[in-house]
Amino acid sequence: MALLFLIPLCTALATGYFFKKSSDELAYIAGVFAAISLIFSLVLAPWQIQFGLLIIVLIITNRLLQENESKQTPSKGEQFRETK
Repeated sequence: MALLFLIPLCTALATGYFFKKSSDELAYIAGVFAAISLIFSLVLAPWQIQFGLLIIVLIITNRLLQENESKQTPSKGEQFRETK
């Protein structure tokens, strides 16, 4: 497995740390550079890592959708009170 994707990932982490610790305009440039480096490292990552991240995103999205649906649908007691 090629570990070339770790170079932009480490760069993204280092510039992200700099972005959090600094408060001037240079920090915003570092934040943009960190985001670009993170995306570039995900593109260079092997398919196993990309597939793992895809599975994690799908599981988290499914859980969030279930939580959102449970908050939107009223319970039977609330439906009964609304019909009176």
